[in-house]
Amino acid sequence: MATTGDLTAREREWGTTMRGHNEGGVEVAHADSVAAVAAGPGLEREAREALEATSLRDGATRSGGAGDRAIEEAPDRTRTCFERDRDRILHASAFRRLAGKTQVFVFPHDHQRTRLTHALEVAQVARSVSRALGLNVPLTEAIALGHDCGHGPGGHASEDALAPFLDDGFDHAVWGADVTLAPLNLCTETLDGIRNHSWSRPAPATPEAEVVSWADRIAYVCHDFEDAATAGVIRVEDLPATVLDRCGATRRTQLAALIGAMIDATESTGRIAMTTAHAEALADFRAFNYERIYLRPESRSQATLVIDMLQGLVEHLASDPGRIPARLRVDDSEAGIRRAAVEWVAGMTDRYARRAAGDWLGLTPQQLPRGVD
Repeated sequence: MATTGDLTAREREWGTTMRGHNEGGVEVAHADSVAAVAAGPGLEREAREALEATSLRDGATRSGGAGDRAIEEAPDRTRTCFERDRDRILHASAFRRLAGKTQVFVFPHDHQRTRLTHALEVAQVARSVSRALGLNVPLTEAIALGHDCGHGPGGHASEDALAPFLDDGFDHAVWGADVTLAPLNLCTETLDGIRNHSWSRPAPATPEAEVVSWADRIAYVCHDFEDAATAGVIRVEDLPATVLDRCGATRRTQLAALIGAMIDATESTGRIAMTTAHAEALADFRAFNYERIYLRPESRSQATLVIDMLQGLVEHLASDPGRIPARLRVDDSEAGIRRAAVEWVAGMTDRYARRAAGDWLGLTPQQLPRGVD
């Protein structure tokens, strides 16, 4: 262990804060702390649940005790059931690994989105709508933060890559709720929202989940365009006239217009919806991104490399199951080993999968997906 004389001034200063400062039997963080609130009991879970009964809009999802979970638990003293779900997702390794997974650009540069930053932006949009409408914000946040935890490396191409190995296919929404996040024992409403956030899935059961379905699309359409424009793939002036006229040319104005259109439509109709003019602009925006970003030749060639890489990894692991972590090998049948291989590969980050493909399969850099310059 270093002696005091070996330490830098910064290290010595930092070392003096091992403890706080005692004030009458309790400790405060700062020696000159003046922050204070009235003494007395705070709002524990039951009191806050009672507040929900009067503060949330009719139709909003109410918290209740420990929540409806597959495995019964005791309720928390201070947090509602949906706050616990949100916290569990935030601390989950699957959520952290989203930092290393593709949103649009494989191996994103410093300023491009990852699946993690996408999830955070979806949560921000969904929270803005949910709070304005008087819905259950913690449930909204939990669904938004967890909605993409089932994604494999390399973006949506991973779904095409992994689907052939499973009898029921591979859908990141279903996989996220039923496999990736299953160990967290989340509430039924949270899992339903994650499982059904994609518009191609059945409608989710709660208004909070419907908000996330819209927020996901609003967020990725706006930020995927911004990333592509920053990378020089497309130009702002190429946007459809409906988008420029109704939503503007910047992410800030686009988000404000689309969020406002959701709030206006829901307040006037009671449905989780968007006013028609802005919904048309959003559809045109997404179609533009679809053609000019997601399906451009460079993106499709990268997707092909992702598919080849991931399928090669699954096939390699299925033929050599000793490489698969024991915690995943719960069924030694051929189908069980194949599913375990898919589960491991689906959890990999982009760079881990690329490194494994180089080490295990002998693929050259030219045969592997790479970042977009």
